[in-house]
Amino acid sequence: MAPLDVCMVGTGEYTTGFVGGGASGSDKKVGVVGLTLFDLRRRGKVGNLSMVGVSGQKFPAIREHLTKNITQVYNNLDTSFDSYPDNNTSDPEAYKAAIDALPPASAITIFTPDPTHFPIALYALQKGHHVLVTKPATLLLSEHQILLAEARKRNLLVYVEHHKRFDPAYADARHKATQIGDFNYFYSYMSQPKSQLETFKAWAGKDSDISYYLNSHHIDICAYLAPQWRPARVNASASKGIATGVGCVAETEDTITCMVEWGKSVEGKEDQVEDLGAKRAVGIYTASWTAPQKAGVHSNQYFHYVGSKGEIRMNQAKRGYDVTSDDGGLAWYNPFYMSYAPGPTGEFNGQSGYGYVSFEKFVDAVTALKEGTATLDNFDNMNLPTLKNTLATSAILEAGRRSLDEKRPIDVVVNGDQWELQ
Repeated sequence: MAPLDVCMVGTGEYTTGFVGGGASGSDKKVGVVGLTLFDLRRRGKVGNLSMVGVSGQKFPAIREHLTKNITQVYNNLDTSFDSYPDNNTSDPEAYKAAIDALPPASAITIFTPDPTHFPIALYALQKGHHVLVTKPATLLLSEHQILLAEARKRNLLVYVEHHKRFDPAYADARHKATQIGDFNYFYSYMSQPKSQLETFKAWAGKDSDISYYLNSHHIDICAYLAPQWRPARVNASASKGIATGVGCVAETEDTITCMVEWGKSVEGKEDQVEDLGAKRAVGIYTASWTAPQKAGVHSNQYFHYVGSKGEIRMNQAKRGYDVTSDDGGLAWYNPFYMSYAPGPTGEFNGQSGYGYVSFEKFVDAVTALKEGTATLDNFDNMNLPTLKNTLATSAILEAGRRSLDEKRPIDVVVNGDQWELQ
């Protein structure tokens, strides 16, 4: 069977590392998606690659950036790709032509502004292609469920790029969580520096918020640690004032906290949640993009999980690895996510990073599905971040947004296979 062809939708920081005319100022200076897929092509796991953006005028500079920072750094790693639209055109719907050009049962990756995830994913599914979409999968729970139904109908995989599930520490914590009794309490905090508000100023506070962007990580991890529990009620609060001072729209929150009441599923009726008077747990998820510029880490991230017989604490901001320089001061690095250091003979050597593993798991799953050696149910049961396994995350994220907008708690109701917010 020929290797999987992949179209990368979105040309920004996460795909190429190219932002504002040059390399990103974050820890993703050469991106994640493109570099990983270029290396998977070298290894024979993917075939032809294409990339689509809104403005074709950016592609010459993107190609120059990739040649300089990937090809010339990693033993002439091939960074060639087909591009849409052409270099003289701007087209917000160029993804349609790029998807139409794919062979049957190919795949796309979606790393675009949050409101565009749903229409792009739906178009790809209707054209018969598998989808990897960055978090949040969709802004609305209803959209998530439409994609789930379309994918099931067509036997296509939709995979949400929740890479924290593949962090070895988080994966080990999931196993430990099964040994310390019932879920009782979870607290998480994740932040990025104010410079991110410059990167995301075009959509921050208008099209999405910091909870969708960062809380999505640990809301998913909480659901991953306690899969028999379902969210029942969400109440959100936010702070404002900093983002607006750097030019973001007045609606932009600086920090958002979602408090979630969870109920445990009834044995044999996993799609239902017990009355809140029975067993329940509380999760508190806080995200901010107004951390100090010189915090020493790009993403501050930690959580505290309490079970009925024990607790787990995780701090993934400082991994026992720090570097001090005259120019940069003290900084903590996370090469366990993406390792950009070349290998002994100059080749890309970051295949063990959990950012890379997340994409490889998707490619392997699609290949197995196409070969008939696995089913969609297999992937759900393997706790991969499929649409079925990430319903709770989408429900909480939308409920948090609605709670802020409507200034009231939002209930999550599950009836059979259908989830809704009230």
